Amino acid sequence: MLPCLSKTLFGIECLGCGFQRALFLLFQGDFKAAFEMYPALYTTLLFLGIVALYFFDKSRNYKKTLWFFGILNSLIMVLSYAYKHYY
Repeated sequence: MLPCLSKTLFGIECLGCGFQRALFLLFQGDFKAAFEMYPALYTTLLFLGIVALYFFDKSRNYKKTLWFFGILNSLIMVLSYAYKHYY
């Protein structure tokens, strides 16, 4: 797996730490462990899917949906990061 540059250089986990491990767990079929490893995994994948639709399907307007899931994903990332470091 690729090492986290922030954790390697500064010793502090970034907001994306755990994504690769959670994605690997998801591919293995362990959905609960993937969520526990990185709670924003599912919203991140949904967000990336909407980004792909935004670029490949020009017949529809995905801007509002893209903004909504981008903000939702960011919020979940920040809250799970804060929870992981304070509890």
